[in-house]
Amino acid sequence: MNRQKKKPINLSKDSVLSLMQEIYNELVEQRSTAIRIQNKMLAMLKDPEDMTLIGPVIEKQQKIINDTTEKKLSLSKLQSTLWEKSKSASEDNFTIGDMDEETLQLLVKKDISKDSSDETFKI
Repeated sequence: MNRQKKKPINLSKDSVLSLMQEIYNELVEQRSTAIRIQNKMLAMLKDPEDMTLIGPVIEKQQKIINDTTEKKLSLSKLQSTLWEKSKSASEDNFTIGDMDEETLQLLVKKDISKDSSDETFKI
């Protein structure tokens, strides 16, 4: 069975902005859910013994909150790079190949190096 040839990915400004908005909305939803769960757990905290039961849940929610913040920053850096590249090309359409390859590879490697057991959004 032959492997299909790679096809170039052509993106328009509108499609990229729409995709990034969708990613951002999902990150906001994940963060607000994690904060809500964390606040409920903190409200349930009465005795020191409760901390042994509730502590890991609070820690996991805090990790989700931190991860979503990092991903928002990565998304804004990627958006900035895409915006600069598209402005310099002065076209409505551009390809990922036009983007700074090093920046894209760095973002992908950083995302892959994250804990694989994390169930949050991946780039």
